[in-house]
Amino acid sequence: MTKISRTAPKSALCMLGIALLAISLSSCEKSSNDSVTTDKEAALQQVVAPYVNNTVIATYSAMADAGLTLLEQTQQILAKVEAQEDYSQLMAEAGTSWRLMRKHWEQSEAFLFGPASAHNIDPHIDSWPLDFNAMNGLLNDATRMARIEEEGGAYVGDILGDGLKGFHAAEYLLFESVETEGRTIGTGKTHADNLTHAEAVYLLGIIEDLVQQSILLEYCWRGDVSAEKMQVLEDGEVDVFEDNYGHQMMNAGKPGSIYVSYQEVAEEIIAGAVDIAGEVANLKLGNPYISNTPEQRDYIESPYSCTSTIDFADNIRSIQHAYCGAQEGDASISDYVREQDASLDKKVRQAIDDAIAAIDAIEDFENNAQGDEKVKAAIDKVAELEEVLNKEVQALLSK
Repeated sequence: MTKISRTAPKSALCMLGIALLAISLSSCEKSSNDSVTTDKEAALQQVVAPYVNNTVIATYSAMADAGLTLLEQTQQILAKVEAQEDYSQLMAEAGTSWRLMRKHWEQSEAFLFGPASAHNIDPHIDSWPLDFNAMNGLLNDATRMARIEEEGGAYVGDILGDGLKGFHAAEYLLFESVETEGRTIGTGKTHADNLTHAEAVYLLGIIEDLVQQSILLEYCWRGDVSAEKMQVLEDGEVDVFEDNYGHQMMNAGKPGSIYVSYQEVAEEIIAGAVDIAGEVANLKLGNPYISNTPEQRDYIESPYSCTSTIDFADNIRSIQHAYCGAQEGDASISDYVREQDASLDKKVRQAIDDAIAAIDAIEDFENNAQGDEKVKAAIDKVAELEEVLNKEVQALLSK
């Protein structure tokens, strides 16, 4: 102002007026931007509680519930083996419980961020293929089997490698398999009643650990669990983590939350969906389809229960639940996207439906994945879903 008044007093008054107008306009623009930001945050905040409670926690809780049933059945199987009594019906029931538990897990894979990754629970319970040589060595090692019989899930979880525990180790012991062309492929049927005592002991240890980890996921998101589930964690001497991840997500921007905004929450939800879409297209479907190496050929996710394509479709349903909501009427990211760009929302929903339909059309994936046209069609549809989520939905959220 001093410089202007010294050279042109009259112009100074004009410049002052212009400056004040600019400040006023700038203030209005800032106020308008703040309003847009606030409206966006308010809209996305509505999404978070249904996502946490009805999608994430509900899925993990159901998985743990199915696990408790499977644990009881496995305990009874071991008792029958030791008593040399028939347990074929129990094996069939345990197979059903395993499939149900597995279904809930696969429908959780769009939210592997958070506790599942931070505490290595995902590789702990869902690594494949199995390490057959190590498994056979374990079952014939009297010293280590005695430790499993004594310590159960604690030994399995803390001492054994990821290739010897989790869903797929249990799957191998629960379901029949046959040797064909140098490969071990399942029949989709549960064993009748021909487990050895060592296998029954090992199976129980695997299930104890699997159920403990499932309950731990629920605990980390919810902040607590039922007394029955808490007792399982205590019996297994499982270290619990006070993440209360759901609380952090629902309180974005507040002290103690790792999230600075609800926009950041929404972006992570979509990033989780993108990650699993990429894994299904490139690895779960892609590796067996290419099959240039024995490792790719054997990269079949659930070869003994023959539920691989069910797994893949449920992975896409996990994306569907993350984007659209798991329960009818839930506020969802889909609602926000539809408000901003109805055609994009329609495109995403159609891409989800198309990916599931293409996966469902695959026949005998465990034996027929290599070069199969239906597998390639499914890869393409899942890749399209990945692209629209990653490029278009994320771009809209970041505006």
